[in-house]
Amino acid sequence: MAALNRNQMAWRAAQDIVDGSVVNLGIGMPVLAADHLPAGRDVFFQSENGVIGVGPAAAPDKADGDLVDAGSRPITLRPGATVVDSVGSFGMIRGGHIDVTILGAFEVAANGDFANWDSRIPNKGPLVGGAMDLAVGAKAVWVIMEHNTRKGAPRLLERCALPLTAVRCVKRVFTDIAVIDVTPGGFVLRELLAGVAIDEFRARTGAPIAIAADLKALVAPALSDATA
Repeated sequence: MAALNRNQMAWRAAQDIVDGSVVNLGIGMPVLAADHLPAGRDVFFQSENGVIGVGPAAAPDKADGDLVDAGSRPITLRPGATVVDSVGSFGMIRGGHIDVTILGAFEVAANGDFANWDSRIPNKGPLVGGAMDLAVGAKAVWVIMEHNTRKGAPRLLERCALPLTAVRCVKRVFTDIAVIDVTPGGFVLRELLAGVAIDEFRARTGAPIAIAADLKALVAPALSDATA
């Protein structure tokens, strides 16, 4: 069983973005979602460094060092895009004008708490970034992350062990083996990768989880991996 790679996880998240949305993409895997929006869907991707209307990643021969997203990735602009300063960008975030923010995380709790930073990481310190503003200001928070750590520990937990970024805000989680909703009653498994048994899934998850009556197979097209 091969877990989904970064681009496949971002592709799956992009499929759930509603036409007409304004969507913020966090640093890391989330920014890849801009490359996988279904054809014909009209969406404005917002980057917290002040780009409203992020298009797909720029080809190497078209890259402009002055046109990057929040993760310094060279980008293109969609028709109608605009560039604003940090005041305008965070005014948009804090003013409730973001429909969905897609963020990376280390841990998500069954009540929707999440942690996207860890002060114990060497040479980085407590860098929470703009995620606190986004988690509070966006109408919905989605998370993309691997289901388990490199040591096999679960990232979906009853309670987060790391310092919290925000509380009770995550609505959906896309992992390399599943799609999970966060509901008032806790985690609900919506999609599961073929080849992963329910018992294995539960063993890899650090909190009770309900299985949706209409559980679907998690599928994604063949896509090469990438580093954002």
